[in-house]
Amino acid sequence: MVVIVRSFLRVFFALSLVLVLGACSGSSAGLNAFQSADGRYGFFYPTGWTRISVGGGPEVVYHDLINSDETLSLVISKLEEDAELKTLGSPEIVGKRLVDQIIAPEGAGREVELLEASQRESSGHTFYDLEYSIHLPDRERHELTTFVVDHGYLYTFATSTNEVRWPKVKSLFRRVIDSFTFLI
Repeated sequence: MVVIVRSFLRVFFALSLVLVLGACSGSSAGLNAFQSADGRYGFFYPTGWTRISVGGGPEVVYHDLINSDETLSLVISKLEEDAELKTLGSPEIVGKRLVDQIIAPEGAGREVELLEASQRESSGHTFYDLEYSIHLPDRERHELTTFVVDHGYLYTFATSTNEVRWPKVKSLFRRVIDSFTFLI
């Protein structure tokens, strides 16, 4: 009986190790899962990042403990009517409008370049993915943002870092942005 139990434990340990190593090499390696309290949406955020509270601001904010200027945020805005994302315009139009009205309106003291604007479909939703380079008076930033509409709300999910770190984190940030999904 002891031999059978030991054999079972060796097989169980070997299978567990294979599953753990397999999971580490997947697309969510180095990422932790977040799910909203109501179970409506979820996403992955980088391991080692911590959630912070921002009063009157985004619904969710995380930042890197080591590189504290690396952040991700989720803003949820009620729309006037239950519209589809496409009614707001193409990814390029939405990106340009965001630059002109929110990120760098006249007199804001920053220049923003829309580097890429694309559309993707995931789990029955249309997402607009935008990439920006932001020139501030004292530093350069890089941002990836995705927009999606669900049940009359616009979800704006963004990651941001300084331009120096961008080459090192761009694939990680792309995985974070692509991970945003609706669960119900």
